[in-house]
Amino acid sequence: MSSNTEEHKIIEGIVAGDESVLKIFYKKNYAYIRGYILQNSGDEADAEDVFQDALVLIYQKLSAGSLEFNSSLRTYFYGVCKNMWRNRLRKKKKLVIDDVIVQDSEEVDVSALEEIEHKEKEQLYRKYFLKLSDACKELLELVFSGRNMKEISDITGYSEGYARKKKFDCKRMLIEMIENDPIYRELNVTSEKK
Repeated sequence: MSSNTEEHKIIEGIVAGDESVLKIFYKKNYAYIRGYILQNSGDEADAEDVFQDALVLIYQKLSAGSLEFNSSLRTYFYGVCKNMWRNRLRKKKKLVIDDVIVQDSEEVDVSALEEIEHKEKEQLYRKYFLKLSDACKELLELVFSGRNMKEISDITGYSEGYARKKKFDCKRMLIEMIENDPIYRELNVTSEKK
């Protein structure tokens, strides 16, 4: 069975409230959501709540025919869960440090969430940076280390004009690979929701 057919059956099962489909969806996806929430200041009850609420939201949108997603249902669902949890953390305005609840300002809370997001983006960047050609990796490492085009040209043996063009091409390639990753779409799912 193709993954599209399987996904269609899951969507139909969610809309119909099919208990067996919901159990399968839960089994396949709960561990990931639980892990994410436990790593980000949540507990078992939070994970259950977010999972259920996200499922209800998706059910409502599917029933109303108002759900459009560019990725798989699973990726979209993960994005919804992550956004729900981030919003709850913002509302609670708390950070859990060594099992001690610290009441703190919005600023600290937001910076913790930004840190989580930053780490996810960093992992994406590293994943695709490693897929670039050696020439691209070398060139971009020189750019990121603050070298100017003249120095880069001397080190690589490229003319300054070619080095500039190659830098542009390598960055574009890296950005395209990152933007096509479902995790990148998850991180930007709030801006996609109209």
